[in-house]
Amino acid sequence: MTVAARSEGLIRGRWIDDWRPEDESFWEGGGKRVANRNLWFSVFSEHIGFSIWTLWSVLVLFMPNDVFGLDVAGKFFLVAMPTLIGSFLRLPYTMAVAVFGGRNWSIIAAALLLIPTILAAFIVQPGVSYTTLMVLAAIAGVGGGNFASSMTNINAFFPDRRKGYALGLNAGGGNLGVAVIQLLGLLILATAGGGVGGIRILLGIYIPLVVIATLSCALFMDNLSSVRNDTGALKEATSQAQTWVISFLYIGTFGSFIGYSFAFGLVLQNQFGRTPLQAATLTFIGPLLGSLIRPVGGWLSDRIGGVKVTFWNFVAMAVASLLCIVASGQKSLALFVVGFTLLFITSGIGNGSVYKMIPAIFRTKALASSESKGWDQDAALLWARRISGAVIGIAGAIGAFGGLLINLAFRQSFLTVKSGVPAFWAFLAFYAVCFVVTYLVYMRNAKAATDPTTGSKVSYASV
Repeated sequence: MTVAARSEGLIRGRWIDDWRPEDESFWEGGGKRVANRNLWFSVFSEHIGFSIWTLWSVLVLFMPNDVFGLDVAGKFFLVAMPTLIGSFLRLPYTMAVAVFGGRNWSIIAAALLLIPTILAAFIVQPGVSYTTLMVLAAIAGVGGGNFASSMTNINAFFPDRRKGYALGLNAGGGNLGVAVIQLLGLLILATAGGGVGGIRILLGIYIPLVVIATLSCALFMDNLSSVRNDTGALKEATSQAQTWVISFLYIGTFGSFIGYSFAFGLVLQNQFGRTPLQAATLTFIGPLLGSLIRPVGGWLSDRIGGVKVTFWNFVAMAVASLLCIVASGQKSLALFVVGFTLLFITSGIGNGSVYKMIPAIFRTKALASSESKGWDQDAALLWARRISGAVIGIAGAIGAFGGLLINLAFRQSFLTVKSGVPAFWAFLAFYAVCFVVTYLVYMRNAKAATDPTTGSKVSYASV
């Protein structure tokens, strides 16, 4: 029986019991088609999840201070709340794939997006308490959890040689949801205006999309038996030192992307005096480019190595931060937008390269340890897939928490000196630490191991 026949004639509710992506004949005999089908519908569901996660970065543009009684600090807290909740949810969402199955949890995760959208459509209006708005914003954090479960699920479908591209495409398509909802917000502001009416138009667009995403997951995605009930992988991953190094680096890449996505509009309004409509004409550009280029980060890493891409990318992020500082001092909106957009682009590349590093690092570690642990090649690669899937979730959670830190840094910076410059200096220093850590851990004195599939030497520096 062919792979296609086995996978399309699934038993027990679309479960695939035999999945061997590293087997070339299995992959070309139908496995690739099944994996790609799951990838595309995962991208769509995750895309809607990101839009709902960043919903409040758009809603605050529809909420004039004098009508809703919000100040600058209050708005920064509102847009930070979904980041906080979303970062915490990423750990249980990662485990949920092993408990429920990738397809099954994708259905649940997509359906949960109806809660923050429907509640906001009925409750957000002038006079509602700030506490209520904070609760509504917190509930939108469910959209942030989708990323972790989606990435963990897709990681299991693809062979190591294609993970950089697949994970980059999955994440990039999801990240694109940030730009899309901001662009839709701009169109609504420009045509229907702000206020409650504009908010309900925006939510009226997304509620049907959430329903479509839920149905798509149910109709076109699959579960893999090999990842079911593998809840021990998350615990084992926490004992690996590389888990925490990668998670730290992901704060610098994804934390930057999501933090800047939430904050960009507010920074433009408060540092350069832009109106909500003027800010909205610019806010979607950075997330759009950062999302589109994320697969390029994975693609480059597949070819020249994730470590090299990550190292030089952090150098570029530090330079972009310095450009924003210079632009702020010169009060140049054009230069500031260029610098901020470069931060989005480099964070997108870094997101792709860091996530490419995860499966490659644990494959290298497994090969180096196989002799001492008595593993054959299949056992070593299975361990690497298990642990890298769990690390993707852990790094995603910790990286998302970095988005909260960025919004809090901007809030404090504006409260203190009415400018984002101190925050940018802090970001520059952090990126410098990141490229030093990348060099010390992965580029210097890396031990080499023999890859039995190629006979060549591999090390962390080559991943």
